[in-house]
Amino acid sequence: MGLIAFAWPGITLTALVLVFGAYALIDGVMSLVGVWRAANAHERWGGLLIEGIAGIAAAVITILWPAITAIALVYIIAAWALVTGVFELVTAVRLRKYISGEWLLALAGIASIVFGLLLVVFPIAGALAVALWFGIYALIFGVVLVGLGIRLRMHAKTIDKGGSPLGVPTR
Repeated sequence: MGLIAFAWPGITLTALVLVFGAYALIDGVMSLVGVWRAANAHERWGGLLIEGIAGIAAAVITILWPAITAIALVYIIAAWALVTGVFELVTAVRLRKYISGEWLLALAGIASIVFGLLLVVFPIAGALAVALWFGIYALIFGVVLVGLGIRLRMHAKTIDKGGSPLGVPTR
């Protein structure tokens, strides 16, 4: 999504609204999938639930009012980025008890917060600037989460080879 925003910087506000709505919806649904998995594993899921609800709410608001002004879109995106960024940081702090590499999720949370703050500080930057900022954010966020996924996959392989799920030596 980030690359598309750079390839066509003249993207219209309507297209950005729909792309953002789809992204927020997918992000929210995936967070709710995480809630379901965490609940089945008897793990904490409150932060993911709030993140999922925030994503779906942002998507619903965005899709129901596609003629929304650029300023309103900026503030919806900013609020979504700030809320999810805070919960990503909280999750990263909790993850550090279990894995190394949680700093990648913290970095993604910081990117979300910085993106949200930039939108709040410069709300009249226009649809083109929002599209470019969104592209930068999506690229950074995607790369960081791919890195986290690789770290988690390596951690899972350690567990599969008989290692402790918490990285603590077994007796």
